[in-house]
Amino acid sequence: MKSLVTGGAGFIGSHLTEALVARGESVSVLDNLATGYLENLDAVKNQIEFIQGDLADLETVQKAARAVDVIFHQAALPSVPRSIKNPRASHDANLTGTLNVLIAARDNQVKRVVMASSSSVYGNSPALPKVETFEPAPLSPYAVTKLAGEYYARVFAALYGVSTICLRYFNVFGPRQDPTSQYAGALAKFIACALRGEPYPVYGDGEQSRDFTYIENVVRANLLAARSEVDGAAAVNIAGGARTTLNQIIATLNELTAQNLPTQYGAPRAGDVLHSHADISRAGALLGYAPTVDVREGLRRTVEWYARNPEHKSSR
Repeated sequence: MKSLVTGGAGFIGSHLTEALVARGESVSVLDNLATGYLENLDAVKNQIEFIQGDLADLETVQKAARAVDVIFHQAALPSVPRSIKNPRASHDANLTGTLNVLIAARDNQVKRVVMASSSSVYGNSPALPKVETFEPAPLSPYAVTKLAGEYYARVFAALYGVSTICLRYFNVFGPRQDPTSQYAGALAKFIACALRGEPYPVYGDGEQSRDFTYIENVVRANLLAARSEVDGAAAVNIAGGARTTLNQIIATLNELTAQNLPTQYGAPRAGDVLHSHADISRAGALLGYAPTVDVREGLRRTVEWYARNPEHKSSR
């Protein structure tokens, strides 16, 4: 089977690319390196085709999708705060890029598109856990682009027969996540602070909770989705299946690093969701998905990776 991974030099995409290569599959990566690093692909760079290009250019995407069986569409301009600051950039990268991927999948008769969506589509509804049947209520331009991408997938499935599965990721973390960006995820920043012995920065009181999901679980979900017999354009939660507060994460990191670093609390950020927890029963029923690495073990592995790789670009 031949696969195309968009955003394959990024955090999630590079892990997925490695997993596909390990299965003996032919893999192409399309990435403009806006937020990804070629260094992330060092382990497989001689076993893949790397295409540097932008998803906003339809011709580039069309060429990359030729003779491809599955497209793993991971590319996006991430971050809620980034999208609030520059909604146009998020729209162009996320929604125009997704539309071009679906057009290329249609024109090249790609068998399956596995698309990265986001738990942010649920917004700040107090109802927990989040079930796929909940009415979406996005609070940021980023969330809007992800939800609109799902709608495009439904339309392309209905009109053109493009088989798509949209995976709603819940707070993915793990090795290679860039903690240096001002838009980095909380866990990447916390781990960097733990290794430097610095206070943890928290927006709000730290009691906001997330369904943190270790990268290995997300990669497995993508591989299962590529082979699922589900038709149409199903949206499926992919998560660890448990709620953890930021204060609990900090306590675990202090324990893992044998420290007692303080926390610096600040004002909450606009657009942030207070609580997030996924119902993953649909993922189990449709894909056979179940998380295999819990939050504590994922944190332990991630801390060890950053400690071993201080010179990696995503660690600086």
